Amino acid sequence: MTKNESIHATATAARRTLGSTGPSVFPLGLGCMGMSALYGEADRAESIATIHAYLDAVPDGTHALLDTGDFYGMGHNELLIGEALRTAPAAAREQALTSVKFGALRTVEGGFTGYDGRPEAVKNFLAYSLQRLGRDHIDIYRIARVDPDVPIEETVGAIAEAVEAGHVRHIGLSEVGADTLRRAAAVAPISDLQIEYSLISRGIEDEILPTARELGIGVTAYGVLSRGLISGHFTRDRALAPGDFRGMSPRFQGDNLGRNLDLVDALRKVADDKGVSVAQTAIAWVLAQGPRHHVDIVPLVGARRRDRLSEALGAMDVTLSGADLAAIEEAVPAGAAAGERYPAAQMAHLDSEH
Repeated sequence: MTKNESIHATATAARRTLGSTGPSVFPLGLGCMGMSALYGEADRAESIATIHAYLDAVPDGTHALLDTGDFYGMGHNELLIGEALRTAPAAAREQALTSVKFGALRTVEGGFTGYDGRPEAVKNFLAYSLQRLGRDHIDIYRIARVDPDVPIEETVGAIAEAVEAGHVRHIGLSEVGADTLRRAAAVAPISDLQIEYSLISRGIEDEILPTARELGIGVTAYGVLSRGLISGHFTRDRALAPGDFRGMSPRFQGDNLGRNLDLVDALRKVADDKGVSVAQTAIAWVLAQGPRHHVDIVPLVGARRRDRLSEALGAMDVTLSGADLAAIEEAVPAGAAAGERYPAAQMAHLDSEH
């Protein structure tokens, strides 16, 4: 291999394509939710510094992927990202892509009251997001959860109109099942499905991943560390801050927490043998699933601090052999997690679980 071929090969390895119609992006996206909501108070300056560090880590000529939702902190997260992009170097700002979820209805107190996928609501949500982000388009736009009162064809059709108008570049989906994936893809090209996928959340492997492969749809995987549960940093006696939604998450409750952390202890032995951290092992496992399922999978890491981001980026240097993958899956078998991934009321909103 010549020097130029080597450089090209390295650059190619540093990109993954979101489906047959979506953009090529850095293999790890940055999920920004925790910088604004649901994990307790965050440090604004450190959050912006973390976004800048992520943009700096992405090679020239490769797109960074910043994931958010317009309801994260009721617009706070989009404003935060907008500020981070305005204060980033021009080159980094230009290669940053935004992935935005919309549709969640909130109360002043922070509660969730449902989802709105009507075409007129799509246009309304989009207008506000563009203003908060300070951009003239959103790169990937998706409804956060399917509105049960609006056919997915109507919601996707409204986003397709925004694509035609130049306000959106690509259409995504979030937490939908195989049937909805097919219906949506029949309306317009879908770049990627954003859905929870980790060592302890593997339900998509049965039907959803094969359908995505068939339709040429990529996957952006969130929850790859299961909200810190399988990061190696969560302890049995940890006290959660006020406002941290993990206090209501079934996998963090009572005996469930102990059983799940037993799985982490088993995973730690594999990680120690590799000389890497538990978090890096869990992220590397998700990274390795793309080639196995013939679907490009881009994990979203929810780092709120630069040290956690640095650890996550290190997962890209972890090579897992067949024996390593077998050892990881023996330590954390499919279906071994104790507890559902959301409380029952939120599980009811997941089209992917029906």
